[in-house]
Amino acid sequence: MRFMLDSRAQILLKTLVERYIAEGEPVGSRALSKYSGLDLSPATVRNVMADLEEMGLIASPHTSAGRIPTSRGYRMFVDTLMTVKPLERVAIEQLEGHLHPDHPQRVVSQASQLLSELTHFAGLVVASRRKNPAFRHIEFLLLSEKRVLLIIVTPGGDVQNRILFTEHAYTQSELTAAANFVNEHYAGMTLDEIRRRVHDELRELRSEMSTLMTAALDASSEALNESAETYVISGERNLLDSVDLASNMERLRELFALFDRKTALVQILDASLHGAGVQIFIGGETGLSPLDECSVISSPYEVDGQVVGTVAVIGPTRMAYERVVPIVDITAKLVSSALSQD
Repeated sequence: MRFMLDSRAQILLKTLVERYIAEGEPVGSRALSKYSGLDLSPATVRNVMADLEEMGLIASPHTSAGRIPTSRGYRMFVDTLMTVKPLERVAIEQLEGHLHPDHPQRVVSQASQLLSELTHFAGLVVASRRKNPAFRHIEFLLLSEKRVLLIIVTPGGDVQNRILFTEHAYTQSELTAAANFVNEHYAGMTLDEIRRRVHDELRELRSEMSTLMTAALDASSEALNESAETYVISGERNLLDSVDLASNMERLRELFALFDRKTALVQILDASLHGAGVQIFIGGETGLSPLDECSVISSPYEVDGQVVGTVAVIGPTRMAYERVVPIVDITAKLVSSALSQD
């Protein structure tokens, strides 16, 4: 639901959200008059607050005279009122200095940990396998007369092994020649591209070589698509330090159980794979009750131009969105850059 707020109401809502995020206390009309910069009487401020409350953008907790933002109020704030703060140079350098592209799994783990350290919330990275994976290098190793070990190295440096059971008894020299042929002609291509070329080119090879290549392609496809996601979460214990979350231990237990299950959380983050840039899920927008008092800020990252995963931060709805959003955004860009390097 969208609301049309006049500029005065927008400024007061923005001020209320910012004060509540900063202080964690319900914001009264006197504080709004002081911090909003508007020359309004307390009565006028109270009238505007009553309108905002009627719209469901703010609420009165208990008997307090002040108001706090609702999930709907946070949504309007992040969509139309928030002023994103550029990330401090020292934080950018910390990210750049730790995301070493020497091994994909290490980049993923480091990114998760850095997100947690910089935000003091939970940092999460999901690395999905590519829908049409490629390989950088393969090897065939003779195990016995009709058993061959296929070793596949991905462009990102992951290594997968598969055993091929063959009808023909190959020599190691034949296997080495076959691997050299594949590496010379097809390295870096996706498996679909290789299949298209191989269909024509293998007719020029001896039939037993053609059979080996076909088996290797099938096994490679299975190996590279097998493990759906790599899931790394860091800093869950930071959420115990959140006053907003720690006051409800039952909800915290549900939240930690959700982290352990992983599958449901990954499904939420899969939505980020199809979006552009940073996305923010506030409270009940995730559809998961353990996250009703949390926000998830996520962004997809790419490898060689193809979206392959998501980075995210999970914290209480009362978080400094204007600071967390650029941290998630820059982390996603740096992970993309680190994993796309040759």
